[in-house]
Amino acid sequence: MNTLQNFSKGLIKENPVLVLVLGTCPTLATSTSVINALGMGVAATVVLICSNIVISLLRKVIPDKVRIPCYIVLIAGFVTMVQMLVKAFAPALDDSLGIYLPLIVVNCIILGRAEMFANKNKVFDSAVDAVGMGAGFTLALVMMATIREVFGNGSFMGVPIPLLSENKISIMTMAPGGFFVFGCLIALVNKFSSNKPKKEEFGCAGCPSAAVCGKLSCDGKEAAVSD
Repeated sequence: MNTLQNFSKGLIKENPVLVLVLGTCPTLATSTSVINALGMGVAATVVLICSNIVISLLRKVIPDKVRIPCYIVLIAGFVTMVQMLVKAFAPALDDSLGIYLPLIVVNCIILGRAEMFANKNKVFDSAVDAVGMGAGFTLALVMMATIREVFGNGSFMGVPIPLLSENKISIMTMAPGGFFVFGCLIALVNKFSSNKPKKEEFGCAGCPSAAVCGKLSCDGKEAAVSD
């Protein structure tokens, strides 16, 4: 896999939210506004890049039996630094994200990439993978947040939209609206995805009882169909 493929797979083909269905909790909770979605996406991407790089550097040093606790300690350190920066320079965003900012520590996307990719690949490849996955996570968040904020609050990034601001669909900012938009986006990605499973035809070759029946059952069915 070249660098471009390594980066682009996180956008659509292996999008962590819409294809792998990871990080659902922060996705639903922080996608009520575009600003919150961007903040969460950027914060998670920074932690993902830093953790992937460090874990890749230490992949031959970390004992295999305690690798998950080591990953969590490293990720927690980066999350703490990001949280302190957000509190210092964007206190309003910190208040909006609330508990979901420190919960990046146990985000399945970050732990999953550490275990499945950074632990097995070189530093540069791990960094590119982190950028792609982070961009895919942020893209999914912003798409959901745009739909939910526009129709639920009648605004975009806090700026009121004429007509829509007077005819809000409040359920879009609630949990049912979040699940509805989430499901629609997953269905849309699956519809246009080129990575669809191929249909398999089951016959005697795939039947575990073919040797016992001597293909008599299949031949009988074929004869019945022809009659």
